Order: sequence, then C-alpha cells, then structure tokens
Amino acid sequence: MSFLPDARAARFARRKFINRAAIAASLAAMLFGVFWLAWILWETLSIGLASMSAAMFTENMPPPNEPVGTGGLANAMMGSLLMVALATFVGAPVGILSGVYLAEYDPRGRLSVTVRFVNDLLLSAPSIIVGLFVYALLVVRFREFSGWAGALALALIVIPIVVRTTENMLSLVPVELREAAYALGTPKWKVIARITLRSARAGVLTGVLLAVARIAGETAPLLFTALNNQFWKASLSGPLANLPVTILQFAMSPYENWRQLAWGGVFLITLAVLGLNVLARLLSRKK
Repeated sequence: MSFLPDARAARFARRKFINRAAIAASLAAMLFGVFWLAWILWETLSIGLASMSAAMFTENMPPPNEPVGTGGLANAMMGSLLMVALATFVGAPVGILSGVYLAEYDPRGRLSVTVRFVNDLLLSAPSIIVGLFVYALLVVRFREFSGWAGALALALIVIPIVVRTTENMLSLVPVELREAAYALGTPKWKVIARITLRSARAGVLTGVLLAVARIAGETAPLLFTALNNQFWKASLSGPLANLPVTILQFAMSPYENWRQLAWGGVFLITLAVLGLNVLARLLSRKK
C-alpha cells in the first residue's frame, strides 16, 4: 500500500527537477542573448557617440583618406529621410485599407485567404528578394538606379507589416460596438471609419511605426535600387545617398575617417529605431 505514495512522490520530484532544469535553461538562454545585445549596444553607444559632431549633420560625405573629424552624413540622412517618408506614405495607406478589407468586408472569403497567404510570404521573405524584384522591375527596365526604386522596395516591406497589424487590431474590437452602430442605421463604411478604426487607431499607428523602424535600417533592398551617392541631392531621380548603404561602404573601407562616420551613422539609426519602438510601446500601452 505504501508503493503508491512513494511512486507519486518520485514522479512529483522528477517533475519538479525537470521544471527547475527548464527554468534554468530558459534563464541561461535569455542571459546569453541579453549579454550580446548589451555588448552591441555598448559598442554602438561608446564608439558612435564619440564620433558625433556638428559636421555630421551639416556636411556631405568626405572623400577618402581625409583627416578624422572632417565631413559628415547630411546627404545620406536626407536621402534616407526622403525614401522612408515616401515608402511610408505609399505603403501605410495600402496596408491599412487591405487590413480593413480582410477584417471587415470578407474575413473568411477565398480572396482573403489568398491575400493572407501572400502577405505571410512577404512577411517572411528576406528583404534582398524584394530588392531584386524592384531591380528587375525598374532599374533594369529604365537602366538607372534611383531613389524612386528604393522607396518602392521599402514600401513593399511596409505593406505586409501594416496589413497584419491592422487586421489583428480590428479583430480585437468588440462585435457589440458594430452591432450597436448597425442597429442605429449607420452605414458600414461609417461604422468602420468612426468606430472600429477609431477604436483600434493606437494599434494601427503602432504597426506603422514598427514598419518605419524596420525599413529605416534596411540595406539589401537599397543596394539593388537606390545604390548610393556622395553628393547632396534632394531629388529621388538617379542614385541617392542613404545611411544604410553608406554605413556598409564606410565600415568596410580602410580609411579611418570613413570608419568613424560609419559608427556615427550606426548610432543615429540605432537611436531612431529605439525611439520608434519606444513610441510604439507607449501607444499600445495606452490602449
């Protein structure tokens, strides 16, 4: 008769040991990841902050082998800002409207299932594939790298992120709100514009900010589309300077002044992405 309590105690002790081992392994994996993340952030902050200067925001990229501290990244910042802004202006409305259709008009239809499948493929696809697609679509056809092609490639990365976020946020809006509006005779488009989208606006805006944070540091698509430019240019026609490609080229160069500017650019992108992620967290936390 004493065998059963002993067996139960043994099973309980074994389960307790396995539980502690799993928690210890999870904690060790977390600490391993946090260690490398903290190291990367420390190197970025310590070296990048030391590379910051007023000239970085006011001067263009310097020629190679210039004295350390000369030149800046003003033209690269301008090019990145133009392409990211245009990509967001194009991609965010398309993504929001697509998410509205999937969540409100035809959530279980055949077209919606197909769109979700394609959207999931775009979400998981490497960004370099998007860059190659736009390269074949625009650069090869017009025989010219351009900021327009770079903005299109970034917009194609923005769209699936915004589609997924918008659909998920709209699906969280209680059905009772829609039913109450329909009972009062409100048209469907007005229910979506005035009730569901307004209720989910914090989540939708969070998705847009996360998409902007994603494309701000993308390098591979711009290598095949916008390329780079050493001179100041406020037009999207022709090769356009941008921070990610400039960082790649300067970091691989043998010139000390270029490597220092690369660290400064890394610090700026890290700061921008961190700020966008913090803002997105605050907006989602508010709701």
